[in-house]
Amino acid sequence: MKSLAAKPRSPALAAFVKSFHYHETNFPFALERIMPNGQAHLMVNLAEDEFRIYDAARPERMDRHSGAVLAGPHARPTVIDTREQRWLAAVEFRSGGAGRFFSMPMTEVCNRIVQLENLWGRDGESLRDRLLDAPTLEAKFRVFEEVLLEHLAAEFDPAIRYAIAALKAGAPVSQVASRLGLLPRTLARRFSNQVGITPKRFARVHRLQRVLRAVRRSSEPDWCALAAEHGYTDQAHLIHDFRDLAGITPLGYKPQSPQRNNHVVMGAV
Repeated sequence: MKSLAAKPRSPALAAFVKSFHYHETNFPFALERIMPNGQAHLMVNLAEDEFRIYDAARPERMDRHSGAVLAGPHARPTVIDTREQRWLAAVEFRSGGAGRFFSMPMTEVCNRIVQLENLWGRDGESLRDRLLDAPTLEAKFRVFEEVLLEHLAAEFDPAIRYAIAALKAGAPVSQVASRLGLLPRTLARRFSNQVGITPKRFARVHRLQRVLRAVRRSSEPDWCALAAEHGYTDQAHLIHDFRDLAGITPLGYKPQSPQRNNHVVMGAV
């Protein structure tokens, strides 16, 4: 098993791309539930020219896509086939960062998997072959850098940059709008176009992520204490939000490993 990550070398990319990833894996299970984190990913399956994405509520339902896709910002769970991670290269965008590289509002790809050729044309169609032809891991990451720099275009709204950081830290949406001097509906429109999901949903997703990080630090999580610590009305509120965002209850949350706390094993198809 081999799993490596690297930061982009170009300063022009660093504010929008969190990291490049490369995986060679062989998991003993078929399906994983991916917890929502509001970020977008560009993914290339190097083992086969296909991605299979399953319905989180009904895993028997499956969609097929080409081997190079944009996974838009997700505010609900996704179910993936781990066999497609046997040989995988990916770009992990920062929250709101993917919008710098694609011409449409991010709302159009929210909770969606889109074939890269439909977004970048020939560049998207050829990316998988370029990565396969790159002889080393460093060369593959350079291919990512080159294609991203070629498509770096759209301006990033500085107000939304502030809103992302504030909401991740737990600030209420109303407080963020007030500090920016924006009406809530104006913030919602600008934020959604840049990030792909509404500020309220984004705040809920990142509150859930803070809970997951806290759970990782404890062998026996106290869900009542976690609810109080992270601003839920009570434990029932946390359970409701957990189920709504992740499709499972807190007791059903069994991460694949502490390092992969957004990955929950589901078993066979």
